[in-house]
Amino acid sequence: MISLLLRSDLVVTLDQDDHILKEGYIVIEDDHIAEMGLQKDLDSRRKFDEVLELKDRLVMPGLVNAHTHTPMTLFRGHVEGHSLFTMEGWYNTIRVLELQMEPQMLPGAVAVSCAEMIRTGTTCFADQYFWMDQIVPEVRRSGLRAALAYGIVELGDEEARQRELAAAAAFLEGLKDDPLINGWVGPHAFFVDNSEIAMQMELELATRHQTGFHTHFGTGDEEEVYCQEKYGNSAIQQLKQMGLLERPILAAHSITLPPADFFTVAHSPFTVVFAPSSDMRNAAGVPPVTEMLAAGIHVALGTDNVTNNNSYDMFKEMTLTGKLMAFLKRDPAVISARSILEMATLGGARALGKDKEIGSLAAGKKADLIALDLDEIGWSPLGGQDLYTALVYSVTGQHVRDVMVNGRWLFRENRWLTVDFPAARRELEHQHSELMKRVS
Repeated sequence: MISLLLRSDLVVTLDQDDHILKEGYIVIEDDHIAEMGLQKDLDSRRKFDEVLELKDRLVMPGLVNAHTHTPMTLFRGHVEGHSLFTMEGWYNTIRVLELQMEPQMLPGAVAVSCAEMIRTGTTCFADQYFWMDQIVPEVRRSGLRAALAYGIVELGDEEARQRELAAAAAFLEGLKDDPLINGWVGPHAFFVDNSEIAMQMELELATRHQTGFHTHFGTGDEEEVYCQEKYGNSAIQQLKQMGLLERPILAAHSITLPPADFFTVAHSPFTVVFAPSSDMRNAAGVPPVTEMLAAGIHVALGTDNVTNNNSYDMFKEMTLTGKLMAFLKRDPAVISARSILEMATLGGARALGKDKEIGSLAAGKKADLIALDLDEIGWSPLGGQDLYTALVYSVTGQHVRDVMVNGRWLFRENRWLTVDFPAARRELEHQHSELMKRVS
């Protein structure tokens, strides 16, 4: 067992008692936190394999990005002036590129995505896409914790259904013993491009592998209209009748989730993933987040893809969440900075079934943490703004200097240790050029 003592000027735990340790310490043994406390209470005679002084740093839990599509960094900037939440916008910008894309074009984009998440303080993310055989190796190399969902679109076609479900099953089998990556089932959108037959097969697959669904829900009224016309039920009630609400669901966007279904959702393992940048840039509207929270619905934050976001910085998503809710409700106190910070940490961890392992700092939890530079701009005066306010509204991911996942440094003193970012960026630029030749 290897022991590491971290000493830091500030430790923000986000635990149930909201401990903030001034001149605190963390003892890490292998992959987990063994002990925490104040430096003044630490026995100076104790011996550790390594002692690290993180002076002028704020240590906190790593952020959890609960919805993204890492390969789509390849398309960043190609959606300007269009909405991916419409058929016209999606098909004429992204789908025409995907139809020309080859599997070997993905790794560089995924590596760049992982590097950007690490750089801005994300330690765990939930992804959904196809060609997972190209994605998994890059995520493993990065050292990030992840929930990867095999994206399924079958449009009622039996051949496509059998092919995609077989590929998803093989993908889940391949991740059985991975220490950092969990496999999920990724129907792109229930009732929209995944038929009821496929959904029942996906439920059987998710149940067999004890995992959940990562999907898009409520980006418009398509699934709601379909279910009302065919079943006389809302989409949520139909999902309940079909048994899908018994499994965890990451429901990206959920903009049009009906208030009448809030009670059902709140009593299900269903998480609304709010992606404010994406919702706004796609001119799609935003979900009633404060009402959802009041109803007891789990809410997490995500960036969505960065084609027109265009950033993986979860600190920006936190800032937008608070400002947007205050603006929409005409109430500057409608949601606290502490609540927003939880949505980006423990909320995401809870959505992935990992809240006992990550999302806050406490003895026994995994050593997933980040350190921010207190000498950077935005903090002062610390006596004038509380730390939660500073973290949500005053700083960005560019303040991050150190990132650890599972007791391993991925980013140390402003330098990547697991991703060769310049090489990944060159590969991404090369593959983007190749893709543009194909579509020109």
